[in-house]
Amino acid sequence: MDDAALLVELGRSLFDRGFSVGSAGNISVRLADGYLITPTNSSLGRLEVARISRLDRGWNHIGGDPPSKEVFMHRAVLTARPDAGAVVHLHSTNATAIACLAAIGDTAPIPPLTPYFVMRVGRLLPVLPYHRPGDPAMEAGIHAAAKTARAVLLANHGPVVSGATLRDAVAAAEELEEAARLALLLRGCSPRALTPAQVDDLLASFGGAG
Repeated sequence: MDDAALLVELGRSLFDRGFSVGSAGNISVRLADGYLITPTNSSLGRLEVARISRLDRGWNHIGGDPPSKEVFMHRAVLTARPDAGAVVHLHSTNATAIACLAAIGDTAPIPPLTPYFVMRVGRLLPVLPYHRPGDPAMEAGIHAAAKTARAVLLANHGPVVSGATLRDAVAAAEELEEAARLALLLRGCSPRALTPAQVDDLLASFGGAG
């Protein structure tokens, strides 16, 4: 399966399982000669291979429909993280709820409750200031945060998650949403989080320090 077909398949899977609604969310993939990104105002549940936006290495639109108005968000992450092969931006309910509750500047709004959250998202989850959707002013902040974090939360907006491959980025976005759901479920309780030593062990065993 080529990259565009996989993007369509995984986008539909996210949509069908409620990780995205309407035309919310966008996905990008790094190619050897450029990038793929979902078109502007498209639904992740109704993507078409021929209409996926294609960009060259300079982020110029060269094929398919016009790219997402948030293309700069993907550029910020993919230029900051040479190891990242894809970026998933969602408005998934629970992660967005955390993005509405957490303080701007918080770097750990979700505690390390499970090993897979640490393995797929990492130690850091910076909460960045609010900007209106499509505002390129957020690019610099996302770029700076992405240098040390695999995922960020945009205040009152939603998560932006990277991965080595498209499958990895989707899995990390799914894990972040589940971790957010657990964190909200346990609010007001005293859950047992993983210790710093346990987090260090996971990162050392499965890679990454972010």
